[in-house]
Amino acid sequence: MPTATFLKPLTGLLPAAVERFPDRVAVRHRAGGDWRDVTFADVSEIVTELALGLLALGVAPGERVALLCATRPEWTYCDLAITLAGAVVVPIYPTSSPEECEWVLADSGAVAVIAETPEQVELVRRLRGSLPRLRDVLAIDALDSLRARGSLTEPEALAARGEAITLDEPYTIIYTSGTTGRAKGCVLTHGNYRAMLEMVHAGGLLGGRDDLTYLHLPLAHAFGLLMMLWSFEIGGAVAYASGPDRLLADLAEVRPTFLPSVPRVFEKLHAALADAPAERVRAVFGGRLRKALTGAAPIAPDILEFFWARGVPLLEGYGMTEAATGIAIATLDAHRPGTVGHALPGLELELAGDGEILVRGPNVFAGYHGEPPHPPGAWLRTGDLGALDADGFLTITGRKKDIIITAGGKNLAPANLERDLKRSRYISEAVMHGDRRPYPVALITLDAQEIAGWARARGLPEDVATLSWHPAVRALIQAELDRVNVHYARVSQIKRFAILDHDLTIAAGELTPTLKVRRAVVNARYAAILDALYR
Repeated sequence: MPTATFLKPLTGLLPAAVERFPDRVAVRHRAGGDWRDVTFADVSEIVTELALGLLALGVAPGERVALLCATRPEWTYCDLAITLAGAVVVPIYPTSSPEECEWVLADSGAVAVIAETPEQVELVRRLRGSLPRLRDVLAIDALDSLRARGSLTEPEALAARGEAITLDEPYTIIYTSGTTGRAKGCVLTHGNYRAMLEMVHAGGLLGGRDDLTYLHLPLAHAFGLLMMLWSFEIGGAVAYASGPDRLLADLAEVRPTFLPSVPRVFEKLHAALADAPAERVRAVFGGRLRKALTGAAPIAPDILEFFWARGVPLLEGYGMTEAATGIAIATLDAHRPGTVGHALPGLELELAGDGEILVRGPNVFAGYHGEPPHPPGAWLRTGDLGALDADGFLTITGRKKDIIITAGGKNLAPANLERDLKRSRYISEAVMHGDRRPYPVALITLDAQEIAGWARARGLPEDVATLSWHPAVRALIQAELDRVNVHYARVSQIKRFAILDHDLTIAAGELTPTLKVRRAVVNARYAAILDALYR
């Protein structure tokens, strides 16, 4: 892999793409009931005008511009425009609470915000009193006025901005959604993401130029962002999700060849397609899928095996925002269910004495915003526990901060047992609890759709709130728990459980935008229920 010395900043990503692939499709999106294509040349025109508009607004090199928006083509156009203007992209999850939005905007020192909905625009305007650096609030559906404003700015000014950017300067500050505490801003440089793209090139790790990638991952998350950047790097086409509840409909219409997603999507599909023939399974993905990639959370090995056996190669990757997305990944030629593949080319990986995964390489971030920088060349402590086999395949065995130490002094890693419980078609979330307690217990939430169907067949009420208390449902979940417990040592087995009358949600702050459980929030919010399990 080339060293960072020979790499170019991301300000050159779009110009290089439009020079090499002007007439290739860059973006596919749904509009007016049809899927429309946008070429790289078209994208370049849109982005250039937006970037000039930002200059006309007075956005200076290095200033922060926030994006409060769901995954859609305009997110990409704005990200690339902010970058061309020499500014720094600060993504904000559209599911963020007002307090979270305020924190990110204040901590990053954003001078402008591009927001998606009228409600988000109004929210940011209400927060302006506590954000002295904030100058402009723009609506993403009114970007034509910004493009028109850019027509008054000389294009040469934009070129000068790009030429002045160095690899060591920040490209984006991504605030980790975090499962505990206040979000921290990971400062990722142009060099970090350029190095990541080179690693992907060296290993042939993602989609190819002729692939059609379906993107529904949040672009405020490093995983989704890498998929977007990679498509511009290779001249590939990306079909953007047309809505939060249209995954299956989109897959049938778009018929992608590459699908990056999260474990919960594949877990749900596995539960629904467990008895379906291979042809049906492939058809659900559109019938053309060359490979799929899962990341951001663990997935059960037998789910990987299930899809592989039915002609849907599902690969697992592992990474973190602090490493500009990627650390290890399985490939079509080197995969082993239960592992996350090999370390990326050019990335050093070691295990500390306690099993913590340590990494270093040119993709490791510059540090957390407002804190001392991460020393170049220093090991990054991931906080994850792992194991390496003789062939170099990495297995993730747990998260250090999630380790439960019972009152008897036993160390328990909850991730695998929780994952196995969530494989049940009737269970949506499972959260193991037991730190400084005599034994492990669990909070369970029901899958509303699956449990309703089960209840209907038995003449029972179908609403989750009622079913959560029903003896027949408790017996059903007990059977699921018994099935899982038998695979674990007695000290690790969950002894009691409670079923909540609702699911955990992102909006309530119980899940991160990538659907990880925020343990501290859940443990505090349901403390009375957990305490009752020990009486």
